[in-house]
Amino acid sequence: MYFFWYTPLVTRPASPPNEPTLTVIFYRSSSGKEPVRDWLKALVKDDRRIIGEDIKTVQFSYPVGMPLVRKLEPELWEVRSHLTDGIARTLFTVQNDGIVLLHAFVKKSQKTPATDLALARKRLNAFKEDTA
Repeated sequence: MYFFWYTPLVTRPASPPNEPTLTVIFYRSSSGKEPVRDWLKALVKDDRRIIGEDIKTVQFSYPVGMPLVRKLEPELWEVRSHLTDGIARTLFTVQNDGIVLLHAFVKKSQKTPATDLALARKRLNAFKEDTA
């Protein structure tokens, strides 16, 4: 006879059904602009939907790993979205039960461009200063 034992792995208290684990926050510059929101609005409707669903998955199921989310640095992650004609990346951080969307772009090469990473770091530091 075979006996199977099932022990659930619990890492954090489960959220009630249909309740997000994190709140989505768009990074806002000192001039009041929200660059990720503006970038999303400029995309085609189908691409906006794909990225929105991916961000919603992170919001409701955090922590999420590959292939949807990849950690870039100690406080910086990326949401990896496959669009109709390319690959998009949304760089974010997690602060106080919120996912802060810092920067987003359509990827044209295998490696994440250094300029995009630098911009995300700059916005992360600015966000931390504003919330301190």
